[in-house]
Amino acid sequence: MSDLTLWLETTGALAGAGGIGYAKQRAPRVYWSMVGLPVTWGRFTWSYRSTMEVCGLTVQPAGFRAFMTRNLARREVRPMPPKVRRVRPVSTGLRVTLRLPAGLEPADVATSCERLRHAFGVQSVTVVETKPGFVELRMTGYDVLRRVRLPRKAQPRDLMVPVALREDGTLFERDYRTVPMALTLGANSSGKSMYQRVLVKGLAQLPVGLIGIDCKRGVEHSRYLPRLSALATDPDMAGRLINVLVAEMEERFDLLALYGVSDVWDLPAHLRPVPLVVLIDEVAELFFVTSKKDEPARDRTVMQLVRLGQMARAVGMYLEVCGQRFGSDLGRGATALRAQLTGRVVHRVNDKATAEMGLGDIAPDAVMAATSIRVDRPGIAVAGDTSGGWSRIRTPETSAAEVATVCRDFAHLAPDLPFLAPFRPVARMVPPMPVVPPLVSPQL
Repeated sequence: MSDLTLWLETTGALAGAGGIGYAKQRAPRVYWSMVGLPVTWGRFTWSYRSTMEVCGLTVQPAGFRAFMTRNLARREVRPMPPKVRRVRPVSTGLRVTLRLPAGLEPADVATSCERLRHAFGVQSVTVVETKPGFVELRMTGYDVLRRVRLPRKAQPRDLMVPVALREDGTLFERDYRTVPMALTLGANSSGKSMYQRVLVKGLAQLPVGLIGIDCKRGVEHSRYLPRLSALATDPDMAGRLINVLVAEMEERFDLLALYGVSDVWDLPAHLRPVPLVVLIDEVAELFFVTSKKDEPARDRTVMQLVRLGQMARAVGMYLEVCGQRFGSDLGRGATALRAQLTGRVVHRVNDKATAEMGLGDIAPDAVMAATSIRVDRPGIAVAGDTSGGWSRIRTPETSAAEVATVCRDFAHLAPDLPFLAPFRPVARMVPPMPVVPPLVSPQL
């Protein structure tokens, strides 16, 4: 009987250990809730003060407090760490609210994120300032970006499109009302096209007009034809389309002036023109010319594009610019265009200059993070904003066929805009792939 009991206990222990190991690899949320969360919470509670002292996140107490501690409490006066106000567990990690003492600022805590990550044994630590004097440590217990799945409640709405997850488990949304113009960079096989697919999939479900500029003969945007209101497939056609968009922008400004408002969203719904999102794939093709006689046309196209980036937000027109490489050496107007693109998303790039062009002017600390993205992690990107903040994100894997299906299902939302009639794409029949006979006949 004792042998049977020992055998059952050993088998149960091995099964439990195997189940925990399986959950750690296949169900990280379950593993975190059962094992990781209690261990990390205990480690944080036990080592908090010593960790803060080692990381230099303590300050000397005020004179009166030091006097009371030394003379009444008869204790040694020790430096004070930030006071823990709240510890809140979530499905991906821990959220710790800290009250900063006088002499510390959020930047001091942010510079120690890597040391805190190793000290507390978590996947990542990010710092968010919640209100003056308070910061929140967002500790992630496991690699959230390993297999990305957006929450079911994450649906496009009000010109807001969920496109990725941040490394702290929160949702990254493309909000055109807040960040009207954006620049997305990435080398081949970096995940830039996947990011654009997820974005188009969300935009196709909103009542907006989608305008594509794809100078690679439309190989990328041709999948979205049922949902596009206009498509330009070469630089010359793109220049004419941008001129038409600038003319439409000026007419919309006349409409705003007529009703005495400064923003298209201040107009009544029945007078408000439809929002337009211009998707530019491989923006460098708009800068390249093969002869000197083409330079005036190129300069005019770029300057018109800069005008759109500078003023079109107020009339409900937004730019989504993508490219493999972007630098001042592209030509006249490149830096001026970049200055109008508020949102920045940089995937893995082939040169540091492109990362600096995308993030160096708004979040210099993010340049190193962008250049350290591994080749075997496509879809990982660094998203920055003009406030200086940045975060790692990753888009979920989405097939081109899935996006094409969504565009067909929501083709009825494509607005009929007369000024875009010359550029309206026409669906064409795709010829079947030719059948090539095998080089070697099978032996029967």
